[in-house]
Amino acid sequence: MEILDYAFMQRALIAALLVGVTAPAIGTYLVQRRQAIMGDGIGHVAMTGVALGFLLNASPVWMATLVAVIGSVGMELIRSRGRTSGDIALAMLFYGGMAGGVMIINLAPNGSTANLTSYLFGSITTVAPEDVTAIVVLAAFVIAITVGLRRQLFAVCQDEEFARVTGLPVRLLNLLIAVTAAVTVTVAMRIVGLLLVSAMMVIPVAAAQRVTRGFVATLGLAMAIGVAVSVAGTVTTYYVDAPSGAAIVLLSIGVFLVLAAVAAPLARRRARTTTAASGPGPDDCPLPASGSATDDVRV
Repeated sequence: MEILDYAFMQRALIAALLVGVTAPAIGTYLVQRRQAIMGDGIGHVAMTGVALGFLLNASPVWMATLVAVIGSVGMELIRSRGRTSGDIALAMLFYGGMAGGVMIINLAPNGSTANLTSYLFGSITTVAPEDVTAIVVLAAFVIAITVGLRRQLFAVCQDEEFARVTGLPVRLLNLLIAVTAAVTVTVAMRIVGLLLVSAMMVIPVAAAQRVTRGFVATLGLAMAIGVAVSVAGTVTTYYVDAPSGAAIVLLSIGVFLVLAAVAAPLARRRARTTTAASGPGPDDCPLPASGSATDDVRV
């Protein structure tokens, strides 16, 4: 294919593939614990890291990873306290991160502001070889955590008190989810953009929930949808002069609408043919769909 003759497209497609896998993988857990907006907040904080990278002449990806991880740990600590004022503290952290990024980027060398735009909305032409190396390393971490620890993470997301009774290190696992979400944001920012990365964590998961009943099935289908729309959106931006993040998110919404339309008749048919179950097994847990009744899921 002609598109593969260009080195920048090869790098962009590799990055898109990894984004499509990692964003829905961690997004499945965030949706389960009703923290779908967390990716957006981390993206705001990561903006300060990107700006620091430009100012200090360091890698924006690694600097954003560091700042995003610190910010995500702060968010989790605030959330775990469960105070009413936590929402205000989180809002200050989110918007403080964006304001800090804007302020720092103005101190950076000329041209940094234009480069920052590619991190905010994604750009396939700016994925450098060193970015691919960082993305591969970070994506491997995300996949190892979200797939390798899926039972423990799901238990914590489903019922923290029950997980604590069973002996799971709940606080550590909660922090691990937050850190993994932060790493995912920096994986996705070169292709999807910091301001749109949250959509890739949520929309493929919400689309998969329309037609699946088990947790593993939801996780697998969400990742498949993520890969499909990420690669398709990246290819689309090769032919159309548009930000890759916007193309990917719009394709994700299109997939969601199609599956939502298909799910309605499937649900009616399932309701007519499903017999009464004897009771949930040890691996059966509910995974709530956004804005809808819960479905039975299986880890």
